[in-house]
Amino acid sequence: MSGGTATVRTVDYHTAGEPFRIVDVAAAGLPPVPGDTVAERCATAIGPGGSGTAPRRSPLDDVRRLLVQEPRGHAGMYGGFVVPPDDDGAHFGVLFWHKDGYSTACGHGTMALGAWAVDTGRVAAPDDGDVQVRIDAPSGRVAATVHRSGGRTTGVTFRNVPARVGARKVPVATTLGMAEVDLAHAGACYASVAARDLGLEVTRAALPELVRAGQEIRAALASHPGTWHPGGPLLSGVYGVILHEELADTPFGPHQRNVTVFADGQIDRSPCGSGTSARLALLAEDGRLGVGEDLLHESVVGTVFTGRVAAGGSRDGLVTEVAGTAYRTGEHTFVRDPQDALGAGFLL
Repeated sequence: MSGGTATVRTVDYHTAGEPFRIVDVAAAGLPPVPGDTVAERCATAIGPGGSGTAPRRSPLDDVRRLLVQEPRGHAGMYGGFVVPPDDDGAHFGVLFWHKDGYSTACGHGTMALGAWAVDTGRVAAPDDGDVQVRIDAPSGRVAATVHRSGGRTTGVTFRNVPARVGARKVPVATTLGMAEVDLAHAGACYASVAARDLGLEVTRAALPELVRAGQEIRAALASHPGTWHPGGPLLSGVYGVILHEELADTPFGPHQRNVTVFADGQIDRSPCGSGTSARLALLAEDGRLGVGEDLLHESVVGTVFTGRVAAGGSRDGLVTEVAGTAYRTGEHTFVRDPQDALGAGFLL
């Protein structure tokens, strides 16, 4: 990304309102990311001494910043670098990124990648029926079952790595009062708190207070043992804070609305795919959701995911599935002119 004019080509999708910018590293002519597995490539992207929300500068990270920062992106942008899979059992791998750095899991991104793989012909699919796209993420192997009808993609169901509870009713002091927080791992660690416990509702008008609460809770739980994952530091620590509220149950199970505040104050416009898996693990432990029952999960913008426990009872946790829709929003060739004083851009 230095010297002459640089270009990067992307394909953009949104899943339930949350953007996902796809960069195929090989097709874009970018250098291969060193590592034998996707997890190792993620560590390479983060860099020695860096963290998921504070990566070290590198040529690859310059591409991330170019695509996520203004004027080419925005503070709510999300995306992924498509890389080789760990082995022949998956179609490809992905390194997920956002405005602050990299994440180990992304349900909405997995759904977008499934749609992209089928829509571009990378994975063959019938005009009518389903096809599974297997993807290696830093958290492990996930799958996106793409549903087709009349030659069109009509929906995607994301099957996550196993979800398990980390800790319950952890007291956390915030500027809005005390909160009892539940921790669950679902590819990344999510902290869940009832918005009403902080005197809040999950509405657009309340977003500044919701984001502040999310940031405070994430910081307060930075070293809590319930955030630790046996897979090591890459999978440990609170990634997102889910502030949720109860709505009237449906005939098929619970109905909730949430806003997920992740990384350093970023707002998920979707109901959060991996976060929905975390909510499923907590609801199942509470006895509110059985195998085959549904959680209707709304976002702050009114979009919906349907989550369910597909199988449970293993030592690793519950197998969860989250269904939604993903649509292509554009194909882009982004340019960085060497004379542009803004360089890779800025964030507000």
